Order: sequence, then structure tokens, then C-alpha cells
Amino acid sequence: MRTRTLLFALLMAAMAISGFGQMPIFKRYYIADIPGMAWTADYYFTHMMHYAGGAILLALLGYAAVRLFAAAGRVTLSGWLRIGLWALIAVTGLARVTKNLPDMHLGPELTMAVDVTHLAAVMLLGLTALMARLLGRGEYLRVEE
Repeated sequence: MRTRTLLFALLMAAMAISGFGQMPIFKRYYIADIPGMAWTADYYFTHMMHYAGGAILLALLGYAAVRLFAAAGRVTLSGWLRIGLWALIAVTGLARVTKNLPDMHLGPELTMAVDVTHLAAVMLLGLTALMARLLGRGEYLRVEE
């Protein structure tokens, strides 16, 4: 496994753990009671961890977008689907950051819609990426020769 792939996998694992840490599941299901896992029930820590991971992810998405549009090739159907899901995750994540600013209020309905859309997009991206990999269509680009 290449170093870049390993680092991305670790980032995604950290984002998943910190994202689920925003919901009180670690304390509720006694995962935080396991020695060394108490930090998973610390909302502020997992919140800051998710913000830091989100900043790194946005930088990586920007880098990938530049490389994608500079490459000579056509974007595959699964590539477009995953690009759209990544964009939706980024937009809803930024909406959550904006909502958490002191003077910003989105209202309960919009907040719930953003939260559910963010979680649904993450789950759909995971399923789409898994299916693309299993079907042998994991590439974003079809390089034309």
C-alpha cells in the first residue's frame, strides 16, 4: 500500500471515529469505558478532531480536484458520482461549521436537514466506493490513449 493511500485511510478512520463521536454513541454503548477509550466520549475533543480532519480533507480534495481536471482523460460514471458525493459532504460539513459560529442560527429544520444529508452522503460515498472497488471500476478517470 502506498504511503498516500495509507495516510488517506487513516484520515478517513479518524473522521469516522470523530464523526460518530459527535453523536453520544461511545458513552451510551460503554465504548468509552474501555481502558484508553475515554477520549471518545469527550465531545469537545472529537469535535476539534473532526474540524482538523475536515481541514486536511478539504486540502486533499482541492489537490485531487486540480489533478483530476489537469489529467488527460474522461471522468467515469462512478467517478462523477463519487465527486458529487464528496462535494455534498464538503458543502454540508461547511454548513455545520457555519452553524456552529456564535452569531449564526440556521433553525432546527435546516440544521436537521444538513446533519442528515451529511451523514447520508458519507454512507452513500462509502457504499459507492466499495461497490466501485468490488466491480473493478474504482478509478475516477478513464485515460484515453
